[in-house]
Amino acid sequence: MTSRHVGSQAARIAVGLAVTMTGSVLVTTAWSVPAFARVNCQAAPSPGINLRDCSLVNANLVGADLAGAKLIHTNLSGANLSGANLSGAKLTGATIVKANLSGANLTKAKLTKVNLSGSTLNGANLTKAELDGADLTKANLSGADVLRANLKDAQLVMANLNDAKFVDSKLIDAALTGATLTSAHFEGADLFGADLSGANLTDATLFKAKLLHANLSGANLTNATLVHANLTDANLSGVTWTGASCPTGSLAGLSGC
Repeated sequence: MTSRHVGSQAARIAVGLAVTMTGSVLVTTAWSVPAFARVNCQAAPSPGINLRDCSLVNANLVGADLAGAKLIHTNLSGANLSGANLSGAKLTGATIVKANLSGANLTKAKLTKVNLSGSTLNGANLTKAELDGADLTKANLSGADVLRANLKDAQLVMANLNDAKFVDSKLIDAALTGATLTSAHFEGADLFGADLSGANLTDATLFKAKLLHANLSGANLTNATLVHANLTDANLSGVTWTGASCPTGSLAGLSGC
């Protein structure tokens, strides 16, 4: 017995036909494309939802559960995402300018080349997040957990990073010009080639941090801890060293370590 399948290409995309042959009987079973595979910009927020390319400007998403959501190239500028769960969400290339993500959960979120300039992320959890090439210019990450995260080539110019934790994170070639880093934690962080010129690192902890070829010109390192830090070929011109501890463990003099 032979069977000819007749139908439009659109129908074949929307519906799959599972065909089996039992003796002389042809059995066909229809299945629908899963709802999560489609984009519905009007759908209520839920884990794994696909909101790719949607415009959600000024949306109220306080406490929303968007774990694993697909938000690639989505516009969330001005949105209120405070306390939202975005763990594992895919936000590559998203625009999230001047949004509120205070206390949000962004663990393992994919934030490559996302625009978060001017946004509030104080107290947010960005552990193991992918922030390579992200724009965080003038963003507020005070008290945020950015542990073991990737911030290669990220822009953190003039950002508020007070008491933020970048332990074991990668900030290779990141721009932190003029950033406020008071009491920030960079234990074991890789800041190779990073630009920290004019940054305020008062009371910051840089224990075992890698600062090879970093630019620290004009930075304030008052009372900072640099024990076992690697400052090879770093630009240290004009640094304020008052009370800072050197890589050797000794206190810095007026002229530095």
